[in-house]
Amino acid sequence: MEYSISYSIIVVCLNAGKRLMETIESIRSQTYGKYEIIIKDGMSTDGSLDSLIQEADRGDSRIRIHSQADKGIYDAMNQAVGYAKGDYLFFLNAGDSFYDKEVLYKITEVIKRDKPDIVYGNLYHKALHSVIQSAPAINDFTCYRNVPCHQVCFYDVRLFAERGYDVKYRVRADYEHFLYCIYDRKAEAVYVEMIVADYEGGGFSETKENRRISEKEHAEITKRY
Repeated sequence: MEYSISYSIIVVCLNAGKRLMETIESIRSQTYGKYEIIIKDGMSTDGSLDSLIQEADRGDSRIRIHSQADKGIYDAMNQAVGYAKGDYLFFLNAGDSFYDKEVLYKITEVIKRDKPDIVYGNLYHKALHSVIQSAPAINDFTCYRNVPCHQVCFYDVRLFAERGYDVKYRVRADYEHFLYCIYDRKAEAVYVEMIVADYEGGGFSETKENRRISEKEHAEITKRY
């Protein structure tokens, strides 16, 4: 029997407006169709979920919407993971999108061939009009300086079975969890020379205040690992 891969694509949002639908449409455009879309909404009031709720009510079983309060983006991601049924997790923020319609197909071919714990690629930064290259090898230097961001990483769901993101880290919880996967769980990460996602830019970690927090958290996390 052919090795079949399913994905849980997690979209965290709060009053995302039309940006949410742009993200959802980039998922729907994928030529590989074995996925579910888990929308974790933080109790939006802007009507951005209305059309998606109607589609889910009409029987689109691939869209699953969970609206509940959370304590921030990483708490919201953890909540969403609790609903996931796929073999691999992928986190795509509202406003971001898959780079092209073949992303899931290409990633699936890599997983079928190598069966890695993590597959990652490159990022296109729309605000900077440039490609952010991920390091092709995960080693100590890479883990200190340049781990791939969560918008380009596909995680075996079992890497989140024991614990999710450590929410005490306000900005760097995804970085900490990646190191946890590599050093504590001995995860195998495979690089793919392709652009996985378009990143909107101007995100949570890029504010002046959060950059200061990021530096402090980076020092604490690297000391630990």
